Amino acid sequence: MKKNVPVLLVDDEQQILLGYRAMLLTGGIEDIVTIDDSRKVMPLLAGEEVAAVVLDLNMPHIPGDVLLEQIKSEFPHIAVIIVTAANDVEKAVECMKKGALDYLVKPVEDNRFISSVKKALELNSLQGEITSLREHISSLRHHLLTDKLEYEQAFSSILTQSKKMRAVFHYIEAISKSQEPVLITGETGVGKELISEVIHKISGLKGNFIAVNVAGLDDTMFSDTLFGHKKGAYTGADKDRAGLIVKASEGTLLLDEFADLNEKSQIKLLRLIENGTYYPLGSDTPEKSNARIIAATNRDIHKMVSAGTFREDLYYRLSAIQVNIPPLRERIEDIPILVDYFLESSSESLKKKKPTTPPELISLLSSYHFPGNIRELKAMIFDAVAKHKSGVLSLGCINEYIMKKGKLTQPEISIPEQELSSMPDISGRFPTLKEVEDFMISEALKRSNGNQGIAASLLGITRQALNSRLKKANKNL
Repeated sequence: MKKNVPVLLVDDEQQILLGYRAMLLTGGIEDIVTIDDSRKVMPLLAGEEVAAVVLDLNMPHIPGDVLLEQIKSEFPHIAVIIVTAANDVEKAVECMKKGALDYLVKPVEDNRFISSVKKALELNSLQGEITSLREHISSLRHHLLTDKLEYEQAFSSILTQSKKMRAVFHYIEAISKSQEPVLITGETGVGKELISEVIHKISGLKGNFIAVNVAGLDDTMFSDTLFGHKKGAYTGADKDRAGLIVKASEGTLLLDEFADLNEKSQIKLLRLIENGTYYPLGSDTPEKSNARIIAATNRDIHKMVSAGTFREDLYYRLSAIQVNIPPLRERIEDIPILVDYFLESSSESLKKKKPTTPPELISLLSSYHFPGNIRELKAMIFDAVAKHKSGVLSLGCINEYIMKKGKLTQPEISIPEQELSSMPDISGRFPTLKEVEDFMISEALKRSNGNQGIAASLLGITRQALNSRLKKANKNL
């Protein structure tokens, strides 16, 4: 979330400054700085970020048109609005040529004044997003060309040797220091919270990393959890309570499974992201937040937007920075190191000696679809270690688990085209069942490195049935 940047009002008359300030407050613009001495403007701009300057033209010491030139010369990104009592067309044209965004003649109507300042703020926000995007692209290009991670240690909790994951890491380094919200997508169990923690570590934010799963929360629970409440907001609210957004001040707030939020909660989240404001339950006074928002989901958010079940404006506000984590089946090269890690941690947890793994284990696991991804693999290994007695780890419980789940999911294995078994030459005729069966058995054995148990799992038959077919085929040779 972009930090709030103030509007600077400059006029030598205090009464006019108070009037401008009152106008902007009624228009919802609250971050305001005032100066009644034009000599103080440039020193302030040198030490403080400002989104826009409202500048009186006729002032002692440094006239407004001279100050305009100085501002646009040293701080060209700052929008400047000129206000004057003189309705002078030539002076207006001159100021616009020098870079003024607008030229207002006193007395200025409230709506005209507020509209002009809001336009300046929108321009500042757009310039900031463009600059941020350019920095992201430049940083990402550097990372991809060198393949070197600047914060290698920050990723140490994520065990991988996958090129796809490495690409994700490079992108994360490129976007982590931005204050814009982040959308993280990926199936359940791929490690979305771990990725969120890495983004927070690299961001350099001083505050805490706070994670909350918002799935199943109605609007009242969502508001109370995130924004807190005031005393008397509801029965039992006997004192003020700060929400998680306060605990995440100057840090990061992860909203896990945010796609399940209802319409009212989505509107509140949009306000939080766009304006950095929220309302505690029982309060009519908006409060400010400077926490960065990370939103994660395992749902297909594009389909939800198309179906009208998720707000399009909120989606676009979140998706400027989007991280998609590939499922385990698309990075099966990670299975060996993950298995070894889970064997070690499971054995330590169960106070057992780490078992030896059979060579068929990795082939068996690589043939599985893993709908629960890394979380599911961890549970499988823990269960196998818990049932393990001694010596070599038994494949029995893992194979049984995969056989049961295999009826619901089909393995997706990427095999180089040159390694595929060749179908028999049938010269344009329709193949026989035996020819297709022989091909399928041959291919399953090849993919499982000759392990009949795994091959049977791929074929959807028992090991005994496969063994019977192989014996029958050998007799017919």
